[in-house]
Amino acid sequence: MKILVLNGPNMNMLGIRQPEIYGHATYQDLVSMVQAEAQKLSVDVDFFQSNHEGDLISAMQQAYLDNVDGIIINPAAYTHTSIALLDAVKAVGIPTVEVHISDPDTREDFRKISYIRQACVATIKGKGIQGYLEALHFLYDNAEEAE
Repeated sequence: MKILVLNGPNMNMLGIRQPEIYGHATYQDLVSMVQAEAQKLSVDVDFFQSNHEGDLISAMQQAYLDNVDGIIINPAAYTHTSIALLDAVKAVGIPTVEVHISDPDTREDFRKISYIRQACVATIKGKGIQGYLEALHFLYDNAEEAE
């Protein structure tokens, strides 16, 4: 099984950016944690982070060409603005789990809108970086159903 973990704008600033909301773990802490769990499950996992919407779309399209089995995406601010990311998830047809470290539904009104959510098989929010592990297990546990 192959999983792609996509992270949108400012996710590379974890541990620095608003730690009262996003915690003190760094982006590398996140990557290491998911890699360790993926190894236990014998899952190949790749990571891609970009502050550019088009790069995230290109990474999704490449995932399709590479026969990736699932995507975990934290679109960050693009959650609330990007119809293009929604269209990309629909286009590639890869089971995708939306993840948010904080719970956007408890924050500013504009954060309550998620364009990408309607194309995702699940949404995990407000569980810190541990939410990525829940997403990994969701895709792993539901892989046979998706085939």
